[in-house]
Amino acid sequence: MRNTAKFTTAVLAAGALTLGLTACGSEQASGSADTSAPLIVAASPVPHAEILTYVKDNLAEDAGLDLEVKEFTDYVLPNTATEDGSVGANYFQNQPYLDDFNKKNGTHVVPVVTVHLEPLGLYSNKIEKADELKSGATVAVPNDTVNEARALKLLDANGIITLKDGAGNDATPKDIAKNPKNLKFKELEAAQTPRSLDDVDAAVINGNYAIESDLKPSEDALVLESAKNNPYGNFLAVKEGNEDDPRVKKLAKLLTTPEVKKFIEDKYAGSVVASF
Repeated sequence: MRNTAKFTTAVLAAGALTLGLTACGSEQASGSADTSAPLIVAASPVPHAEILTYVKDNLAEDAGLDLEVKEFTDYVLPNTATEDGSVGANYFQNQPYLDDFNKKNGTHVVPVVTVHLEPLGLYSNKIEKADELKSGATVAVPNDTVNEARALKLLDANGIITLKDGAGNDATPKDIAKNPKNLKFKELEAAQTPRSLDDVDAAVINGNYAIESDLKPSEDALVLESAKNNPYGNFLAVKEGNEDDPRVKKLAKLLTTPEVKKFIEDKYAGSVVASF
């Protein structure tokens, strides 16, 4: 059985995370870590927590690492928990997202090592090819700054829309220069996009949420991000100042071993791609 604990937004909003984990004394609220305690890592359930659980079950003991995995179902709380010391590290995000999060929230989370890429894809329950989108069709996209821009860039790269020159990691539908099919965009929390597939004509879905919803990005996506020169690799991250924590260093080394690469290749069959 996987030794993980799931935390939802509702529970954490009530203060359970801060009270529960701080009471355990696993990490210091100031961000300075107790290196004799287990390393608690916040992670999205798929594939991040699965990869960490593989490390915990197969590699950590021999490396002298006491690892605990905490599952989170959103893209905000893992960073705030890392910032306040409720967890010692997190594993769920990419650099553009983290840069935007730190800027908006005054947090000080930094990357340690990049582990994998989850290609973003366009999916539909109503059409089989992207060029079958009809005039006026509705496409769901993630509503957080970076993932919305990433979704629009995916559509641009595949000729579905054309973004204005210079549209960057904060692009929104207002930055679309050409929209030949007059597509309408429905902005949703990233975790909600798979659930929207019956209500919209297509949806751009993050790789982890696609896999959780039993979609196979390498097979089911109408269009899929290229892994080549992709800036959206997912990494292990800590609060600034904790990069040299010996537990973090051990985990970073374990996450980039041939064993983990093989696990990713075997389990995800191209839907998740090792970045090392």
